[in-house]
Amino acid sequence: MDRLKNKVAIITGGALGLGRATALRMSEEGAAVAIFDVLHDEGAALVAEIAALGGKPRYWPCDVSREAQVKQAIDEVAEHFGRIDVLVNNAGVAGANKPTHELTEAEWDWVQAINVKGVFFCTKHAIRHLRRAGGGAIINLSSIYGLVGAADVPAYHASKGAVRLMSKTDALLYAGDRIRVNSIHPGFIWTPMVEHHLSAQGDLEAGRQATDALHPLGHMGEADDIAWGAVYLASDEAKFVTGSELVIDGGYTAR
Repeated sequence: MDRLKNKVAIITGGALGLGRATALRMSEEGAAVAIFDVLHDEGAALVAEIAALGGKPRYWPCDVSREAQVKQAIDEVAEHFGRIDVLVNNAGVAGANKPTHELTEAEWDWVQAINVKGVFFCTKHAIRHLRRAGGGAIINLSSIYGLVGAADVPAYHASKGAVRLMSKTDALLYAGDRIRVNSIHPGFIWTPMVEHHLSAQGDLEAGRQATDALHPLGHMGEADDIAWGAVYLASDEAKFVTGSELVIDGGYTAR
């Protein structure tokens, strides 16, 4: 219960899905959690839930594609909690499911603004606070599609490949500051994003069964499967882990 005791963690896109699960599990392990999102009702509800369980949460409205909002929110977290130890760059969108030659510039840019620039902005403005704390952990949510390809959502796949290499670069840049940077690569996890993606393709139940079958373990993962990976990377158990890819995919990329 104390794996993250006395740590302060920022979780972007923290109101739903993987971010929500990560906020709950990190709080359970003793961290104070700062939840960044643009889903204000869901963020407020999660804060109330965590507080009722005895945690120390707070919600910040923050669009990670807007640098000024990111800087202000991160600085306010440091002021409110007194420090920042962990940054989980989880906020992300899937974007349009079209072949590359049919994508518009606006569709491409929207995905990159959130999935790539959001990671850049949050990392950029968290570094001085992590340095002040004497080190810490940055955990970037990439994807199996930051490791392998697939014939769909090209802007999303490009963004997750970028996040993978941004993580390695920053791991090398900030190792001397005792700031560890790692990426997590989920397979298909049953979240609102995946549900929406499958629903857009037709029969949701048929899509779910087909997607389950893509994983050697025979099913999609749950949000907690990823959240516990983030807890590990944020904890002192992972003190010798940086620049690494934590693949949590039910065997998808083992082929």
